[in-house]
Amino acid sequence: MSISTKPRTFEFVTPAARLHVGPRAVGSSARFQPARFAVEPLGPCLGAIVSELDLSQPCDPSLIREIDHALLEYKVLFFRNQRITADHQRSFAGHWGEFEVHPFLPKGGNAAVTRFEKSDKVAGTENVWHSDVSFYERPLLGSVLHAIDIPEGAGDTLWTDMATAYDLLPDDVKELIGGRTATHDWAHNYGVSMGQTRFAAERDRYPIRHHPIVRTHPQTGRPILYVNELFVTEIDGMSALESASLLTYLIAQARVPEYQIRWRWKTGDVAFWDNRATQHYACSDYWPQRRVMERVGIIGDVPS
Repeated sequence: MSISTKPRTFEFVTPAARLHVGPRAVGSSARFQPARFAVEPLGPCLGAIVSELDLSQPCDPSLIREIDHALLEYKVLFFRNQRITADHQRSFAGHWGEFEVHPFLPKGGNAAVTRFEKSDKVAGTENVWHSDVSFYERPLLGSVLHAIDIPEGAGDTLWTDMATAYDLLPDDVKELIGGRTATHDWAHNYGVSMGQTRFAAERDRYPIRHHPIVRTHPQTGRPILYVNELFVTEIDGMSALESASLLTYLIAQARVPEYQIRWRWKTGDVAFWDNRATQHYACSDYWPQRRVMERVGIIGDVPS
C-alpha cells in the first residue's frame, strides 16, 4: 500500500461497537477440559485461575502439555496459595525454555530471578503498558511471577490481549501496518542514568531492534499487535509526524478495558503469562507500602 505524501494522522476511537467474543487461540474453552487440574476463566479474551496444582512438585511431560495448552488458550494463568521457593519457580519455568538474565534490573538469589522490591525508598515504575524486554533479539516467550510481599488493597497488575487488539483494528489500519516494522530500544529507559562507558558496552550487547508491528504467534499462528509504550520509539520507514501519530494510535489499543483483566494479588500467588500475546501494567498505587515480586523470564523466538 502506498503512503500519501500528505502526513496521515490517526484518531483513536473505542472499538466497543465492534467488540465481539470469538474463539480463543486454540479453541473455545468448552473444548478444552484439562484432566490434571481445573480452570476458571476470568474474562472473554484472556485470563484463568488454575486450581488443584502445587507448583512445588515436579511436573511430568503430560502435565506440562496441559499447562501449555491452557497458556495458549487463556494467555495468563494464575495459581493461588503457592508455597514455592525460587528454585521451584525456576524448575517450573524451565520446562518452557532458556532462562533470561536481565541486564539492568536487580536479581534475586539467582541470576535468572529478577527481583522487584518496592518500599518507601523505591517507588514502583512499572505502571506503563509493556511487553517484557521487547528490545531483545529474542524477547520473552513468557514470565513466571511470584508474589512474595503484597501491600494491602493495592499493587494490582493488569494484562491486555494484543491478539484481540489486532483483530479489532480497522481494515485500513491492518493494511497499512502489514509488513512494517517498528524500532525497539532500551536506551531512553534503562540508559538514562548510565555512564558513557557502560552505555557503550550495553549498546554493543543490546543494539536497537526492528520487530514486525504485527507478529505471528509461533504456536497458534494468530496475528498479534506487537508495539508497546515502554520500548517502541518509532514506526520504521515513516515520517516523524506519521510515525508518532500511528504509534500513539497503536499503543492506545492496549488501554481498552474490554481486552483486559485485572488481578488482585495475595502473597503466594503465581502468574504465568504469554509475553508474545499480551502486555501488562503494574499499578503503582501502594507507596510507601512494601511490594516484593520475583520473576523468572523464559527466552522466546525472534518475532516474525
